[in-house]
Amino acid sequence: MSTTRPYPPGDLGPESGSAGASAASAAATPAGQVRRLRLAGTRGAVARGRDFARQALHDWGWLPAVGADQRAAAEDVLLVVSELVTNACLHAEGPEELRLRCSAKVLHLEVSDLGTGQPAPRSPHRPGRPGGHGMFIVQRLCLDWGVVRNTDGTGKTVWAELAAPS
Repeated sequence: MSTTRPYPPGDLGPESGSAGASAASAAATPAGQVRRLRLAGTRGAVARGRDFARQALHDWGWLPAVGADQRAAAEDVLLVVSELVTNACLHAEGPEELRLRCSAKVLHLEVSDLGTGQPAPRSPHRPGRPGGHGMFIVQRLCLDWGVVRNTDGTGKTVWAELAAPS
């Protein structure tokens, strides 16, 4: 189930300081770095968002993947970006912006839009039927996700968090 909070999730604890592969991964991931892609009024928003996320994952050392866990984590991020941007295109007058923030533990992503709807997984989920799987996929792949309404009452930000590869 989603978590709807009046603010994005908070601190997830200290970053790992252990040696070895996790230290190399932490060095490749600038703590708290935020990447933004303006999507308002653009064509091909889903592909642009996915390409933008892929480049960020490459810059942060998630790609090229060195193992199955890292490959799966990167693919999960790209799928969640695709689903959230697609939902904004289909149900919320199009996405305004995609934001990515990465730490050694978590990748936090946000898609803002001007829509009034409330995203939620269809219940009951029916795997054999076409459509309606996006938020179910997000719910299954993410550590947490939710919606923050804009303070001026127009639009919202749908956010999701995925675990960094170990």
